[in-house]
This record gives sequence, C-alpha cells and structure tokens, in this order.
Amino acid sequence: MNPLTSGKPVLVFDGDCSFCRLWIDRWRQLTDDRIQYAPFQEVAGQFPEILRETFALAVQLILPDGKVFSAAHAVFHTLALVPGLAWMLWLYQHLPGFAFITEFFYRFVARHRNPLYRLTRILWGKHFERPSFSLATWLFLRLLGVTYFFAFLSLATQVSGLIGGKGILPAAQFLAMVSSRVGPERYWLFPTLAWLSSSDAAFHVISVGGVIGSLLLIFDIAPALVLSLLWMLYLSLVTVGQDFLSFQWDNLLLEAGFLALFIAPWHLWPLGRSKVPPPRIARWMLWFLLFRLMFSSGVVKLTSGDTTWRNLTALDYHYYTQPLPTSIAWYVHLAPPWFHHGSVVFVLFIELAVPFLIFAPRLWRFAGGGILILLQLLIALTGNYAFFNLLAIALCVLLFDDAALSRFFPRVVADRMRVATNHSRRFSVRRWVTVPILLVIFAAGLLQLADLFAVQWLPPPAFQFLAELEPVRVVNGYGLFAVMTTSRPEIIIEGSNDGNTWREYEFKFKPGDLRRAPRWVAPLQPRLDWQMWFAALGDYRSSPWFSRLLLRLLEGSPPVLALFERNPFPQSPPRYVRALIYDYQFTTWSERRVQGEWWQRRLLGGYFPAVTLNRSENGETH
Repeated sequence: MNPLTSGKPVLVFDGDCSFCRLWIDRWRQLTDDRIQYAPFQEVAGQFPEILRETFALAVQLILPDGKVFSAAHAVFHTLALVPGLAWMLWLYQHLPGFAFITEFFYRFVARHRNPLYRLTRILWGKHFERPSFSLATWLFLRLLGVTYFFAFLSLATQVSGLIGGKGILPAAQFLAMVSSRVGPERYWLFPTLAWLSSSDAAFHVISVGGVIGSLLLIFDIAPALVLSLLWMLYLSLVTVGQDFLSFQWDNLLLEAGFLALFIAPWHLWPLGRSKVPPPRIARWMLWFLLFRLMFSSGVVKLTSGDTTWRNLTALDYHYYTQPLPTSIAWYVHLAPPWFHHGSVVFVLFIELAVPFLIFAPRLWRFAGGGILILLQLLIALTGNYAFFNLLAIALCVLLFDDAALSRFFPRVVADRMRVATNHSRRFSVRRWVTVPILLVIFAAGLLQLADLFAVQWLPPPAFQFLAELEPVRVVNGYGLFAVMTTSRPEIIIEGSNDGNTWREYEFKFKPGDLRRAPRWVAPLQPRLDWQMWFAALGDYRSSPWFSRLLLRLLEGSPPVLALFERNPFPQSPPRYVRALIYDYQFTTWSERRVQGEWWQRRLLGGYFPAVTLNRSENGETH
C-alpha cells in the first residue's frame, strides 16, 4: 500500500534497527489497522521534505494532512489512537516538564538501541509483542477443575463419617449451636447450604454435585456458571466442616476459585469465543495470590522463631515427622546432613526470593514459574498434601503466555484459543463490576501481608475489614510449616472386650503397622488421618473431637468405621477403647534389610484412658 494514498497516518521507523522492530510489532497489536507502519529504507523517497538522517534518528508520524511529529511526540500521537491511551498525549501537551523529560528519555534510548535490544531479549526473549494469556487461562481452569474434582471426590467418601449425623462432628449439632447463639447475621457469618438441610443425604448431594460440576469445568462446559456453583458448594462444606475442613489448601481453593470467576469465559460449550476478554486485573490478582502463598510461607519460617529453620536443620526431621510421608520420603531422609541443610537454603530462597519474579519481565517470570513448579513437584514426591501441590501448580501455569505454551498444544487448539481472546478495550459491564471487587480483595491481601511483619502497625479498622471478609474466605492468610516438629508422636487406638486383650484400629494412611510402607494418596485427602497427626502434638483436651471419635467406635458407627483400614471388631463394637502414644521414626537401611520394617516405635505412655459406654435410662450413650 502506498503511504501517500492509504488515507491513514504513517509511522516511519528504522527498518534496520532490531530494537525498533520489536516496538513496532507491539504497537501494531495496539493500533490494529488505524496506522500504517513502514521502514524509512523503503518509503523515504516519498517524503523528500524529511532528511534520511532525521528518519534514522527517530520515528516520524506523518498524518494524512501532511503534519509530521517526531520522536516522543510521534509515539504519544500514535498511542492516542488506541482507545484508553489518549491521556498520554494529553500529558505531553499539557503537563509542564513532561514533554522535556520524555524527549530526553527518547534520545537516550535512541543512542543506546543496540544494548537495550540485547537487554530486552534477555528479559523478554524474542516475543516482545503484547502477551496473550488465553492458553494459560484455559489450562488453569482445567487444572482448577481437576483440583475441585479430587477435593469433592475425597469428601464424598468421608463426609458422613466426619460431619454426618453419626459422624465425629455432626454438622447438624454445630448449626444448632450457632443458631442458639447468633442472630440473623449467622447466615453471613456461616454461609452454607446446610442451613436448608444438614442431613447425610444433603451432604452427599453437595459432594456428588461438586464432582459433577468439576467434570463440567474440566470439559469447559459453561465455565463461569459452573465455577460459581463449585465455589458455593465447597464453601458450604468448609463452613460446617469444623476441624476436618480447616486446612490452608481448603481456603486456597476457595480463594483461587473465587478469583477464577473473573477470568472464566462466559460461554456454554467448549472453546467458545469471548468477544470481550477478562480484565487483566483478574490475572494479576491470581498472580498476587500465588505471591502471597509462597512469600508468606517463607516469611513465617523466619518470623516464627523456630531454630531449626535458622540453623538449617529443619529438613533433618521433616521427612519422617510430616503428617503423611510417602515411601520416597524414607529414602530422602537417609541422605547426608549436607543435603538436608542445602535443601533448607534452597527452600528458603525459593519462598523468599523467587516469588518476586512473578512480577518480573517475561523470561524471568517464566524462570520463576518453572522453579515454583519444581518445588511443588519435589514436595509432592515426598509428602501427601492433598490437592495443594496441584492447585499451586495450576496458579503457576498462569505465569506463562500463549507464545510459550502454544508449543505444547495442537496448533488447531492454540489458534482457536488465541482468537477467543483479544485486546479490546471496549466498554464492558463485566469489567466495571470486576475492577472494584478485585481492588477490595487486593487491599485485603496487602493487609494480610502486613500482618506477617508487624501486627501492631495495623489500625483497628484494618482488622475489622479482614474480619468482615473472613466468612466467605476470599482473602486468607498462608504460611506452611512455620514451626518444624522434631519428633513424631503417633496415636494408636485400641479396643478390647475384656480389658486385657487389646487390638489396634489400623488407619488407611497414617503410620501404624511398622512393616507397611508409607502410602500414596494425594491429591485425595484422608482427613481423619491428618487430624490424628495434629492431635498427637498435644493432649486429647486440645482436640475435643477425639473423644467423639472414641464414642463412635464404641457405638460401632458404620460411617466412622469406614474411615479406617479395617475394623478389628467386625461382629460387634468393643466394650472398651483407649489410645496410646508412641514415638515413631524411620528405620535405617540395615534395620529395614534385617527386619523388613519401615518404621520403628517406642511407647511413650497413655494418650486417652480406657473408657466404656454408659447408657442412660432414655437409651442415650455417653
């Protein structure tokens, strides 16, 4: 096309300058077909009034009426044609000193184009055009669906034993207690569908409904609508789950699931096309969530005062004292001390320094994402942390743009997903609703970070603000393994019919049988096994649910017994139950070779005295 006859402004640049070509490719995306771009080496002869030396020094914007703008002035006139960026030209024309500063900066860049080009390639790589994240968003939502699937599937098989009518902590009793103490505000303070029904059937409907909804999300069917449903269902279970749904990854799933609502496309069928892309602030907020998760985990290790992190010995104990180790943890535990001490440095570096790469230029952000994914894979190899590692990896995926991910997708899928997301800045009701909500959440997230360092600096309104958001769990505090346990007390529950012969209740995944290898269960979570680990760190008075567990064993509650590997009293419940506390440690190479045992244990004493059922005249047991 002839620039003189196109009827459009023409931006003439140095076609031999690699740095210039990078920026021109980016501006082409922004301006679409509003401007024509041409290298002066090809079109300089059509503009004899402009010297070739002038073209070589700076870009020239030539308007159809013959007006010419140069250097920074040309840049701002070009960007003024992009919806939403006209304010830059206004600043150039009206703000005192702005034009002088930007022209000075432009001249500096023009004189150092070669080194700046090399620096740009180091930071951004060969793709300097405005990034698109449609593939990353698509993949993140699929992984989020997988996470929801395992979370709901795990609960579907345990919910009756945990919070059902014959479970350890019946939700119906919990809600009745709340109703007796809290007024109408209880529906905000305890948001759950269980207010409609807290029967076992209702919890199964919620759990199975979550499994079905997660499958719909995995297959990209009505993602925005399905995400709303999944978030509401999971919040309903977490609200009444009490001790059994109080883990950090439960809150992390709710926070990530809520933020995902703002990036999910509003289509019904897979790979549907969205005319208006989600606001970039929604992706930034998910980046900010990943930053808070990882950085907080590093900060609490240093601010807790725990000496094992400070003297680099934390991982000397971690592999056998963690709640549910895998069989690989046994082998890693036997590594030499220098390996464990170096691993602590590695972990602290990743959690304290690498999160800042989340907001770095493109290639550095990729490096940060890769390192964070590596950490999650290493953690998953040695410990069963439910769906936490899967969810953290899903958040890391959002750090990679389409140019990086497209090589892993079939070309047809990649091309279609790129079409589905554009950079339109047109008015969108969704954008005007999204931005204020996410700014509120961003402010709350900043307060959570501030709380890590200096609680006394936060004014009372800040705590009130966080308290108001706490029931819906859209902003949460994080920080894993702030204090490392240096021993492994393990509770063994026993039953007896005569008070002399005692038989152990074997759990499905927590250590018990010394010859049984540590098992793999993640991304599912045996929640009773996990709570037994916490209960062993104190006495039974600090875990009121434990006495309820023993009561259910004496009653022979089928849903509670289903939480165990086997029932040593299959015919009828035992007359007595008790709990002992043991110290467990991994065996050594030689001990396992001779004895075939993965664990060794030493009796520490009683944890809960032997008890039996007392039946009142009305038939109640206690």
